[in-house]
Amino acid sequence: MPGAERETGRFSDAFLDDYFAECDEHLRAIRAASLRLDAGLDAGRLEPAAVEQIFRGCHSIKGLSGMVELGEAETLAHELESYLRTLHEGAHGITRPGVDVLVDAVMELERVIVARRDRAAIPDVSAIVARVRAIAAGGAAPHVPTAAAALPAAAGRRWQAVYVPTPAMLERGVNVNSIRERLQALGTIESAVPEVAEGGRLAFTFVVALSDAEPASAEWEPDGVTWTRLANVPPARAEAPEAPAPPAAARFVRVDLARLDDLMRIIGDLVVSRARLADSLERMERHVPAAEWRAAQEHRTALDRHVRDLRQGVMRVRLIPVGDVFDRMVFVVRDLAREYGKTVRLELHGKATEIDKLLIERMMDAVLHLVRNAVAHGLESPEVRQRAGKSREGTITLRASTVGDTALIDVEDDGQGIDAAAVAARARAAGVEVPDGALDADTLLELICAPGLSTRERADRGSGRGVGMGAVRAAVQEVGGTLTLETDPGRGTRFALQLPLTLAITEAIIATVGDRTFAIPQAGVSEVLEIDPAAVRQLENNEIVPYRQGTLPLLRLSRVFGVPEAPRRARLHVFVTGRGAAAVGIAVDRIVGQKEIVVRTFADRFIKVHGVAGATELGDGRVVLILDVNALAHAGEMRGVR
Repeated sequence: MPGAERETGRFSDAFLDDYFAECDEHLRAIRAASLRLDAGLDAGRLEPAAVEQIFRGCHSIKGLSGMVELGEAETLAHELESYLRTLHEGAHGITRPGVDVLVDAVMELERVIVARRDRAAIPDVSAIVARVRAIAAGGAAPHVPTAAAALPAAAGRRWQAVYVPTPAMLERGVNVNSIRERLQALGTIESAVPEVAEGGRLAFTFVVALSDAEPASAEWEPDGVTWTRLANVPPARAEAPEAPAPPAAARFVRVDLARLDDLMRIIGDLVVSRARLADSLERMERHVPAAEWRAAQEHRTALDRHVRDLRQGVMRVRLIPVGDVFDRMVFVVRDLAREYGKTVRLELHGKATEIDKLLIERMMDAVLHLVRNAVAHGLESPEVRQRAGKSREGTITLRASTVGDTALIDVEDDGQGIDAAAVAARARAAGVEVPDGALDADTLLELICAPGLSTRERADRGSGRGVGMGAVRAAVQEVGGTLTLETDPGRGTRFALQLPLTLAITEAIIATVGDRTFAIPQAGVSEVLEIDPAAVRQLENNEIVPYRQGTLPLLRLSRVFGVPEAPRRARLHVFVTGRGAAAVGIAVDRIVGQKEIVVRTFADRFIKVHGVAGATELGDGRVVLILDVNALAHAGEMRGVR
């Protein structure tokens, strides 16, 4: 029956949506636990709670994938679950190769699920499944045991070994590392604590669980090790704090983002209606008695407050922490560092900063490309860094913060910086015009964002994929943001993304040029100036005005859109967009005021105009264009306004 088939299809689609949402939550928890497991292994700590959380997540994904008949995900999750069970049962300890395989398998599991969601070809998981099976069957590498692995050994004999080094021992090659290796050959090291012995001498106290034989004390005494039998009790597990319990499911409701978009559209209509009401009330003021007018104004003020609170409440629902994106970069950096043979530390700041979910999704690829560039291009190899007097370990820093209605994301590395001469040479070879003289940061950014320009001779996983810096800047500008560059040869590079917090409703400045009215989003304006027209100077067919002990290039909006200019006024109003040397002034005839506007973007590519971000409706019913000041400033640069 066709009707029954349609109902089954709708049920299947709805079930798949729930499947993808559930898997996303489990993968997010698995990634967080993997990071704790990795950090604990580096620090010599045990993280049994992390192992348990990954186990639960893989078990859930296995069951869910079986229900939707995604065999690749079910198989991979099953193999991960089997490996984690061996850790839990103490058959093996957690090793560095084991963690590497675990992280790679989780990333592959995510790729399989995303491919099913996007209706793309499902990746072949046979290779990663073989790696998981091999590591689960091995376990011969040096390891840091889990708490579960320590329990069976603890059922045997537990001993305390105290090692006190002396200069003579160190000369013979007997040190704490060699002692630790010998102890690991005898049994399981449950703890290792450095202490200060009598006389200020350094000592190392090990607690070792031996399965059967007693240690031969006479063989260890010449090497400064003394043994003491301990009571046969299970070791403490306090060194791995329990993960916080997951929040109760009843406190959360999963909502389709499309429904939030519909709600935002309704709120946008409410904002427009409120503006119309305010305009009508202003026209009625002279016809209404003062007492009744005051009551109407009070009702209007209350309505304004409720609409504003409603808008902010819905916006908070759409905001998600940028940490979801940042945490993914940990695995990207880890993977690329291994490929390039580099040692990289990733520092994350401002993970709690919240940005609109849609904006985060649109910026994901841009941030990913910048991070890849930092590993592939920015950071030197450990040997080169050491010769330059740097630490062998390079550092990439991701920062996020908010200022007003603007979000700031920085991608910074402490690498070699950008070689301006090399970039200029590659640009000239590619036919890109390069100005004479030293290149400032803005000109350098223009060059590396030029189409087809790459500093790599060949493509690899980290770069050279055809999605270059030009695509990064285009993605940032599409959402009304800006991309800036700071680089210091030999010390590092920083890319700064300045983005609006949301794309739906924003504060805007209303301005006129001739008989036309425009809306300028406030997030793109750093300053508003009033300038005496007599201060405008001509420079090579361009206009400049004095600005902060320097000059500011001036772009007249009337000339950009071919609008007849209004009669000369006593003062010229200028919007300043951009920062530092990239600042450009956009001149208008008059500033009308400030309003909260609903952004209506143009979906049809055939009616898109460079410099116009969309349209909005004012309270009096007029439809006005919303300007993209960043695109206008860039167009001014292309015209030579600089």
